[in-house]
Amino acid sequence: MFARTKRLTLRPGWPEDAPALAQAIAHEDVAFKLSRLPWPYTETHAAEWLATPKSATEVTLLIFAHEEPTPHLVGGIGLHETAPGGGVEIGYWLTPSAWGRGYATEAGRAVLGMAQHALGLPRLVGRHFLDNPASGKVLRKLGFRPTGTGRLPCLARNGEFECATLELEFDAEESRMPIAA
Repeated sequence: MFARTKRLTLRPGWPEDAPALAQAIAHEDVAFKLSRLPWPYTETHAAEWLATPKSATEVTLLIFAHEEPTPHLVGGIGLHETAPGGGVEIGYWLTPSAWGRGYATEAGRAVLGMAQHALGLPRLVGRHFLDNPASGKVLRKLGFRPTGTGRLPCLARNGEFECATLELEFDAEESRMPIAA
């Protein structure tokens, strides 16, 4: 799937994206806010992740900002199945220089459209570590509502940490709309 917004292009990652991906995500401030990212993160990790086959229900997209003369990688966003019975979860990250510019919310709206209209999902789950309130703010802007707290592993920090869980239920009347994906 691909998406284009006013300021962003969302597309699958390609093998040649490995150097830019490693440069964008390999920040301790990013790694410590994500559940499944190893630390330190290298270009080899990026190349391996880009080469890993994705399931038919998994959406993984890189976020490119095109506000400057040339598009540049600023983050990633996707949908993946959580634990059995847990539904589909949205996840995202941005490189530190892109924080506070509204990119996560803009990319999130595009992915919500994919989830609802192209994939016909009835609901999504979002989680964030409690020490990352900015991610919770993005989820609430996207319409997610808090449902509780729990613990979530963080590979980079080598432990489990407190997290908030939020959910978004789509209106069943509006969920299936034919679009190109």
